[in-house]
Amino acid sequence: MKNEINNKKMTVIHGGHFSDLEGFYKEVSRLFMKDEDWKVGTLDGFDDILYSVDSDITWKDSQKSKEDLGFDLTKEFYENKIRRGKPFNVKLIQQKLDDLIDGSGQTLFEILIEIIESHKNIRLILD
Repeated sequence: MKNEINNKKMTVIHGGHFSDLEGFYKEVSRLFMKDEDWKVGTLDGFDDILYSVDSDITWKDSQKSKEDLGFDLTKEFYENKIRRGKPFNVKLIQQKLDDLIDGSGQTLFEILIEIIESHKNIRLILD
């Protein structure tokens, strides 16, 4: 759903459309990758597509997403990477997991927000 506001497109990420990271990737692929033959499937891939986005983003149901993409899912995300091992940097991921557990690390939701906010051409509105 796109609306013209301040001469800039508005793209809406609907938190009600997903409850995990894979669902988030499907949602943003649907929104930003309509004419592409590949889909977003990693945090780096999500960051990459935002370089070509010239749109403000409203994240509807962001509180639901904050809970869905919170501690439990993030812990599982890191544990899966550690279990798989290569090509992942297990030592770095273990540190991120330890930080998460002791309360100083970021959840997947916080990582996604940080990625979006690192793109100066995008204004994020949490709704």
